[in-house]
Amino acid sequence: MGFINNKWMRAAVPALLIHCSIGTVYCWSTFKAAIAEKIGMDPFAVGWAFSLAIFFLGMSAAFMGKMVEKDIHKSSLLSCICFTVGMIGTGLFIEFTSGIVALIGIFVCYGCIMGIGLGVGYLTPVKTLMLWFSENKGLATGISIMGFGLAKAIATPIMEAIQNSLGITWMFYILGGVYFVMMMLGHFLLKKPDGWVESDEANDSFKPLSMFKNKVFLGIWLMFFINIHCGLALISYEKQILEIVFGAGAVAIAVVPSVTAAFNALGRIGYSTISDKMKERNTVYKIIFTSCIAISALALFTGAIMNGSGILAFGIIVIALLIIVNLGYGGGFSTLPALLSERFGMEQISKIHGLALSAWAVAGITGNNMSAIILGASNNNYNLILIATTALYAVALVVCLVMVGKKKASNQ
Repeated sequence: MGFINNKWMRAAVPALLIHCSIGTVYCWSTFKAAIAEKIGMDPFAVGWAFSLAIFFLGMSAAFMGKMVEKDIHKSSLLSCICFTVGMIGTGLFIEFTSGIVALIGIFVCYGCIMGIGLGVGYLTPVKTLMLWFSENKGLATGISIMGFGLAKAIATPIMEAIQNSLGITWMFYILGGVYFVMMMLGHFLLKKPDGWVESDEANDSFKPLSMFKNKVFLGIWLMFFINIHCGLALISYEKQILEIVFGAGAVAIAVVPSVTAAFNALGRIGYSTISDKMKERNTVYKIIFTSCIAISALALFTGAIMNGSGILAFGIIVIALLIIVNLGYGGGFSTLPALLSERFGMEQISKIHGLALSAWAVAGITGNNMSAIILGASNNNYNLILIATTALYAVALVVCLVMVGKKKASNQ
């Protein structure tokens, strides 16, 4: 039994099984065009399914943190059912309906039902990981959340292979079944350490709205939101930026996204693991925002995006920009739960983490749409996106220093 009842088999492995399943939400671009063509709808309209999935991810995490805190097995089962039903339901609507009926069905299945599975599943293993890895909370959450980030790299070629051989609907059916098995295995393995007992009294007395009156929590929420918002504003237009800098059809357009995805995953485990060695974890966010401001300012000052076509030095600056933004984007996610536990303790961490993830829901709507609005109003001037994100990163740094600050001695 010792082989099974340890921190790896009861926390790390089940967390990876769950997060590597639900993280495939980021594979959306792999099949969005195929869905639009199959149901006869505009790709822009179909794209709102992804925005809904991220919105429901954040909102379900925010509102269901109490259930996760009380019973991780109920929440892991709910996540498994919602996520896989959402995937298979999406396939059914694509195969048997078309037009507006199919679009609404995809919004409900992929956006709402699967989105709830995403949010509950994302939150469920985090506290258990930090309980088992009490001396290395950052490493533990980094491993799990890295799995969420790596899911895209793992699943994308598999999805493309199934689409090419069997079609888009069978991709949803087959992977829905595979992820059901993976998540159910994670559900059965996941277990909090022996001796840990949740306080029902503390769980019932928790007042979610009171957290938004807490300056430190509000500051963490704001800097988490800005980091995701700015990350999505740039990452969602990565391909278009590379086409401007290197020219359409350049090898860099095929290679660089894989490199930046790897750095996104590296940021998830790297920054959170580094935070274990720091006196206080807020330092990670200071590094993230300072580095993003510096590289964005350099790209603006040199005109690397708009003036960089065919010039190697400008291309290097743009690649560095995308790498650093991806590093910070991933690191912001993985360091969050450990920072929250450092500021507010472990007793209510699932509920507090869930509330913080509501920032993800809002940023999932605002990030790429801000870029779309700026580009539409400025005849595709990408420098204006950089100006906006640089200013927001600066605001986040001020919030990080002033509102979140340093942990009090009583919490050390």
